[in-house]
Amino acid sequence: MLTHTELKKGVKIVLDKEPYEVLEANPMKKAQRRPVIQSRIKNLITSNVFERNFHQGETFEEAEIEKIKAKFLYGHRDKFFFCQEDNSSFRFDLPKQTIGDGYTFLKPNEIVEAMRFEGKIINVLLPIKVKLKVVEAPPGIKGDRAQGGTKLVALESGAKINVPLFIKEGDVIEINIENKEYVRRVEEHL
Repeated sequence: MLTHTELKKGVKIVLDKEPYEVLEANPMKKAQRRPVIQSRIKNLITSNVFERNFHQGETFEEAEIEKIKAKFLYGHRDKFFFCQEDNSSFRFDLPKQTIGDGYTFLKPNEIVEAMRFEGKIINVLLPIKVKLKVVEAPPGIKGDRAQGGTKLVALESGAKINVPLFIKEGDVIEINIENKEYVRRVEEHL
């Protein structure tokens, strides 16, 4: 059991029979009152984030989250299908809302980490950066050079992203999934 003082960033706890991850935890003490931990927590099943205060004397069960390697197979309608990396007969699917916006950067056979809670797969952890091939890129148009020029390109996963003008069709680029931004061009070709 964890006490309210052990709530730190990254700690996983069980509240209302669901796993949560602590994103922020700040102790606060008002004059002549008991200390309170102001926190932001994320539900690991629904990915909802909200704020909650924890008071002195509260205890929590630590969430037992097992991570396994999984391979992305395909997406159909609003569901995404995965299989265990070393056991392709163990398949599972997750809804689009659970995975979040990063699903647009997933390509078939991409390896991700799946989180298992009480024997059930609850979510996947997408990589922070992915390498994708540019399949459609309009020619760069010279114009106002006061700021760096960008253009919209289509990637092999179906996503569209703004990149610098020098990127052309066939280039492999690295993208940060968290902020959906171009990072750099990669020399290797997929």
